[in-house]
Amino acid sequence: MSAIYSDYSRARIGWFFGLSGWQLAVVALSTMPVFWSVQSGAWVSAALFLVLWLIIVLVTVTPVRGRSAFGWVTASLAFAVGGLTGWTRFRSKAAAGRADSLDEADLPGALHAVQVHDGPPHGASFARVAIIQNHAARTWAVTAAVVHPGIGLHELHDRQRQGRGLSDLLDMACQTELVDEILVLVRTVPEDGAERDQWLARHRRASGAPAVRQVNDELQQTLTRASVRTESFVTVVIPEGRLARHAKESGGGLEGRARVIYGLLGELEAQLRGGVGMTSVKWLTSPDLALACRTGFAPGDRAGIIDALGARQHDPSVNADVPWAMAGPSGADPVARHYSHDAWNSISSTIKLPVRGAAMGALLPVLTPTEPGERRSFLVAYPILSPSAAGRQSATSEWAADIGEELRNKARMKQNAKARDEAEKVRRLDTKLARGNSLTRPYAVCTVTVPKTARVSEFGRRLDASVRRAGFAPLRLDLAQDLAFAASTAPLGLSLTRTAG
Repeated sequence: MSAIYSDYSRARIGWFFGLSGWQLAVVALSTMPVFWSVQSGAWVSAALFLVLWLIIVLVTVTPVRGRSAFGWVTASLAFAVGGLTGWTRFRSKAAAGRADSLDEADLPGALHAVQVHDGPPHGASFARVAIIQNHAARTWAVTAAVVHPGIGLHELHDRQRQGRGLSDLLDMACQTELVDEILVLVRTVPEDGAERDQWLARHRRASGAPAVRQVNDELQQTLTRASVRTESFVTVVIPEGRLARHAKESGGGLEGRARVIYGLLGELEAQLRGGVGMTSVKWLTSPDLALACRTGFAPGDRAGIIDALGARQHDPSVNADVPWAMAGPSGADPVARHYSHDAWNSISSTIKLPVRGAAMGALLPVLTPTEPGERRSFLVAYPILSPSAAGRQSATSEWAADIGEELRNKARMKQNAKARDEAEKVRRLDTKLARGNSLTRPYAVCTVTVPKTARVSEFGRRLDASVRRAGFAPLRLDLAQDLAFAASTAPLGLSLTRTAG
């Protein structure tokens, strides 16, 4: 048996026969020329305006792959202008020989405004946790590399316990009045065998039997091709508007903000280890974060970096760190349906939650590569609404549900089961908020990355098939592949719901 969660609803419910406020305004205002023509007796003009009104209603109301026609036109124009002017094309300063400082991050697209600071010494090891500042979104973030044993072999009560632990984590983050979003990122990278090679070099004896050596070599080649490595990260995002008020009491500036953020790390780590069941939580330093960012853009570089880290244990002069000026790609070009970066291509899709509910652990097929060399990554984001915003949204949604139900009753229209379920979920939301639960609007983005020698469209189709096999519906993030890739592969606190501040 598996735990099923289905107590979620749409973020906004249209109160007038499913239409939102702006949609109703556009539909109502576009009818005015029809009525004016009828009042004047211009029947030909009235017929033409009626046809125009039907087109406007179709364009405004009917969604096409997650967007209205107006939204597609706007996004297409912006994408075309950015491509023609060269704004979306990225070439790193290091590749052009113009890198002035190796410590300055040089990242493409929505990550261009990211700056990574070394925080004050923290914890028993006096590690300097990397503090990520996004100047465009006006946010601060910290990232932890986590290890979870998985829930594949757990019983039902253990899965439910860890589900409640995740809910408690979100509730605790909401009660701090600081955390704005929690991002969980998982990457399944191809196994490169770098650690195994180093282990063999340390433990293999020259006097060993040749047959044993051959068996070990063949076993390593077979297991390396069939294995994948899982990397998991948890990123906590705090907006500047909330952090600045508390930072003033701690001295202000970067150090004041770091003290406030460090105060949260202990609470979050305790909940991650306890309720959520993480066996390891390590807050990343700047070199660790740069390595995670570089391997996100170029999965094939990991083996060389691991070899350098092993060589530095014997020779301290070996430089195994990845400078931030080289943590991103040397070049990147967004395409309408995929993202091209260095020698790799990536395709990103979001998923739609099924009406019947989502089972814990159902996302495993999405993270399972289909061929050697293929990298899968998955982001689950939990934007947390403040208690005041959650209360206003709950009241508005409940009012919209009541008005929509009354209008259907007045018009003697039968309400379908889906609309009734949505209304009931909205009415139960107010009770949950009154009991201290938080309100979040989670979303997910999955990405597949393959070398440019492979057909990326074929692997994109396989990714969609994996999403459907998991019980969800995929939606390709066309015209936004660069933003989706950066959010789902680089643990730098990038969000798809937050606009630039």
